[in-house]
Amino acid sequence: MSERSTFQEGEEVVLFREGKKPIFATLRQEKTLLEGFGVVDLSRVIGRQGQAKITIGGEEYSVVRPAMVDLVRSARRPTQIVTPKDAQYLVYLGGVTSGSRVVEAGTGSGLLTLFLANTVGPEGHVYSYDRRAEHQRAGEALLRRSGTSGRVTFLEGDVAEGIRQQEVDSVILDVPEPWSATLHSWNALHEGGFLATYTPTYNQLERSVREMRAVGFVDVRALELLERDLHVGEGGTRPAFEMLGHTGFLAAGRKISREP
Repeated sequence: MSERSTFQEGEEVVLFREGKKPIFATLRQEKTLLEGFGVVDLSRVIGRQGQAKITIGGEEYSVVRPAMVDLVRSARRPTQIVTPKDAQYLVYLGGVTSGSRVVEAGTGSGLLTLFLANTVGPEGHVYSYDRRAEHQRAGEALLRRSGTSGRVTFLEGDVAEGIRQQEVDSVILDVPEPWSATLHSWNALHEGGFLATYTPTYNQLERSVREMRAVGFVDVRALELLERDLHVGEGGTRPAFEMLGHTGFLAAGRKISREP
């Protein structure tokens, strides 16, 4: 939906004020109960274009549509999440672009699915596997909020038992034993396609990479990303004392057959 289109009844919005935690609300004609703020009338926002303002508890908030960063912050998290720093790089390592057909396992919180759906665009598609129905429900709910649910097919199942899709561009595995689906990934990919994995421990990473090479993947690489904030001030900028350190190991390889 265009950022300049009019706000519609039933639409989710973010109430934003600098230095405050963003508030998520749904636009309704009747008054809305916001936890910690009481009853608020958001009806006058309906029909407006672009940005609107509303006063809550004597403070002015901007009413905006949720962006990617808002959805990530507010997502329900039934499992350990793939952090944004890792999710975006998995998209890169997996060779995912606009129009790509991607197999993902498992759905988990749906955050990686969200990054994939935004990247493949309306012409691509994501097939997201998970063994647990409750994880898929959480993922479906997040994708509906983002407006990209039509780009994703949720499939209950275990990729260690097989991948139904063929000639896909990418396979992204965030499962405890990615090596058990490495051969299935090879068979699902078209020539030149990519496999990327996400694992929390060195042992899992080592076994994943060994299996990639054994199956025939080439240009295999492994890495981790560290994130550190900076405190920026007038005449005094320094690194933060705390940082987002180890979250997971990333590995990737490409399907290039040895024989024509």
